[in-house]
Amino acid sequence: MAVGIPGGSPALHRDLAHRIARASGMSALVIDYRLAPEYPFPAALEDAAFAYRWLLEQGYAPGKIALAGDSAGGGLSAALLIYLRDAGDPLPAAAALLSPWTDLCMTGKSINFLENQDPQLTRRGLQEMANAYRGTHTANEPLISPLYGDLHGLPPLLILAGTREILLDDSVRFADRAGKTGVDVTLQIRENMGHVWPAFAMVLPEGKQAIKLIGTFIKRHTGL
Repeated sequence: MAVGIPGGSPALHRDLAHRIARASGMSALVIDYRLAPEYPFPAALEDAAFAYRWLLEQGYAPGKIALAGDSAGGGLSAALLIYLRDAGDPLPAAAALLSPWTDLCMTGKSINFLENQDPQLTRRGLQEMANAYRGTHTANEPLISPLYGDLHGLPPLLILAGTREILLDDSVRFADRAGKTGVDVTLQIRENMGHVWPAFAMVLPEGKQAIKLIGTFIKRHTGL
């Protein structure tokens, strides 16, 4: 079972979830979690944890479950792993994070020097979303910005990012911190690709290659 945690509407992620499920040979559950600003933190995290625990209650073994999330959903996937570990829940076999937003403090250098190259994201837009999501909490709380969390003991991670996205440093720094705690991390940075480029597999050869990579990664760690 692959659990998909999107950064927006599940309907917009139907094609991506379908492609990942087909490539990994698994079923996919896409979570329609509550969104800010109407439902700020910790609503989305609570919904993600509820969905994961529901799968366990249905009899799915954690070693046969993989998480996948993109953008804000990628950061939420990372936060969910920290939350589950600290709560004593069994962790999924692996997680694929696509252009994850891991630092809502926005301290990455790429936010500034790549803003003119990113066709999708802006610093101002990210700041507005960060403020809406965190609500009354501070942006550096680990379950909001997993970059600042204790990452030891997390399952294997596949992190994909592009050289033309302002969140590039969120992926690079998170991969570096996780790797230094002993987490098995694979980071792939694709030249000239923008934010969540695997989602454009219907038109991009690089996207198709990324889906294949995600499928292989999930199969390897779930034993399918």
